[in-house]
Amino acid sequence: MADLRINLAGIESPNPFWLASAPPTNSGYQVQRAFEAGWGGAVWKTLGDPILNVSSRFAAVSFNGQRVAGFNNIELITDRPLDVNLKEIYETKKRFPNHTIIASLMVEPKQEKWHEIVKRVEAVGVDGFELNFGCPHGMAERGMGSASGQVPALVEKQTAWAKEAATKPVIVKLTPNITDITVTAEAAVQGGADAISMINTINSLAGVDLNTWNTIPHVAGKGAHGGYCGPAVKPIALNMVGECARNSHINVPISGIGGISNWQDAAEFLLMGATGVQVCTAAMHHGFGIVEDMIDGLNNYLDEKGLASVMDLVGRSVPKYSDWGDLDLNYKIVANINNDVCINCNKCHIACEDTSHQCIDRYMDEDTGKPMLKVREEDCVGCNLCSIVCPVDGAITMKELPHTVPAMTWNERQAILKSFASN
Repeated sequence: MADLRINLAGIESPNPFWLASAPPTNSGYQVQRAFEAGWGGAVWKTLGDPILNVSSRFAAVSFNGQRVAGFNNIELITDRPLDVNLKEIYETKKRFPNHTIIASLMVEPKQEKWHEIVKRVEAVGVDGFELNFGCPHGMAERGMGSASGQVPALVEKQTAWAKEAATKPVIVKLTPNITDITVTAEAAVQGGADAISMINTINSLAGVDLNTWNTIPHVAGKGAHGGYCGPAVKPIALNMVGECARNSHINVPISGIGGISNWQDAAEFLLMGATGVQVCTAAMHHGFGIVEDMIDGLNNYLDEKGLASVMDLVGRSVPKYSDWGDLDLNYKIVANINNDVCINCNKCHIACEDTSHQCIDRYMDEDTGKPMLKVREEDCVGCNLCSIVCPVDGAITMKELPHTVPAMTWNERQAILKSFASN
């Protein structure tokens, strides 16, 4: 059995699975239940000055029968008094000394505010801090959350203020509602961040009720944009983690967040450079017990790969992630259809004929009279669309063709053309 313990910027945890700062970590009762279920850590629901929440707060997007493919919320930070939260954090840490408790913090962008809350919270024994520069609704309108997180200078300055008062590691949580997340990640590092976490939720509107014309959710007939999370955001989060992990100027650990629902998702984030992961929507959908399968699945996977520690998995795919200009223009794959498995639904042919490269032919087998499909390899560009839409596993595979010319990237090609032009 592999060692699942992680060390993220000096913060030790029995496993890489943490609950994200959100409704599941709103109270000591919940966090203690989570630790009993097996979660390695929890980021306490964001602490700050008292706020008022609204009702209703949540909405979900379902897709093709899958409930909660995406999740939208307009809930703010904790609406419970700071003293109550601090008391429960102290009690929870005392009962579970080997589990990780991170305090998420959000205050106005003022030095004295950061100093005050960091000192008060650190006194109850947290293992570290997460500065919430990502919340896109409610708090952003007050100059906090993503309003701060979208301004690199404010990210750097507020991180530095928190570091001035903190003796425990400081993680900076970044907003995805920005053109290039590496810019704010670098700002956090410049401010002294010990680690970064990403992504927070994405600006969104879950939907509109076609009968009432109210937005979903709505509060007395009025709506507002909220934060989007859940399985639908995983590809966005995975890219942002990868972009930061491969950036040499961002030399701090990453806590990965965004659509993680099972051990496979977690493993992908670890491979793309995250040291640990945070989960919210999946826990809200299925309960804290999902962590059992996450732990067992990751353990089995590491054993199959011959890895002694989960830390050996971190970043293994990062060297494989690059820019488009560094991809081999002469690499070639084509689709191959196994007619013995094919059920003749013709989805591949329709997709290719209508929306791709018209390289799949239909014909009747002369011996059996059975309809068949065949790919014209000379016209196939290897786009993968046919294999994506095919409903039958193994009916369409993508095969690599031998190189007939040397590998060459776009950047290499342009360099050669530039060289010729200059001579």
